[in-house]
Amino acid sequence: MLFSHPLVPATLLRRYKRFLADVRFDDGREVTVHCPNPGAMTGLAAPGSRVWLAPATSAAAKLGWGWKLVEADGGIVGIDASLPNRLVAEALEEGAIPALRVFPRVRAEVRYGQENSRVDFLLGTDDGRACYLEVKNVHLRRTGSLAEFPDCVTARGARHLRELASMVRAGARAILLFVVQRSDCERLAVAADIDPAYAAAFDDAIAAGVEVLAWDCALSQAEIRLRCPLPLARREGALQAGTLIPEPPMAK
Repeated sequence: MLFSHPLVPATLLRRYKRFLADVRFDDGREVTVHCPNPGAMTGLAAPGSRVWLAPATSAAAKLGWGWKLVEADGGIVGIDASLPNRLVAEALEEGAIPALRVFPRVRAEVRYGQENSRVDFLLGTDDGRACYLEVKNVHLRRTGSLAEFPDCVTARGARHLRELASMVRAGARAILLFVVQRSDCERLAVAADIDPAYAAAFDDAIAAGVEVLAWDCALSQAEIRLRCPLPLARREGALQAGTLIPEPPMAK
């Protein structure tokens, strides 16, 4: 996915109230920008970090700029939590995720379940089989090459897992797709120490038959795209064996 406008570099001064950040452009101007990420952003919001911004394109936008990328851990990391759904929509259209090519029918933001949820994508086969696809944004890396989700407590995420499990019990397929907006990770794990309730809901969903996919991204100031699949890291005591959908190896 190409960014619709050239990104502009700046220096991060501070991030606050979750959705706001103050930055300084290279010409010395200081402005407040939109931070499209409700999470903790651990390791990605240090004052002095190099960031890249996109101009707002909506007439309703209250701020003139949106934060997209940050330089961290020697590479570029995507922080816009809305981008993974757009990346997956593009990948579904192009058939870029091999495990999902069996679903030619795609609908976005469909209501379902017992808790008034919306699934990110309702996939379908020509013969009427349904698959509920939930997409999660990942950018946390604390140890080595391990990506982790979530980076803060997410009751909403646990609810989505319960809904996916209920769809499997009703006879449909359900897939949880983690999109890692960085390219320096080799595995993905659930951060049980950050949100034990989410980890428990994840294990319950896996036991019910919910499947898991994880993909990392290639990022630059010009574009972001899905790059290659990642394996799940096994947690001690967790029922994760056999839940990762096999994907063919791809060159990084």
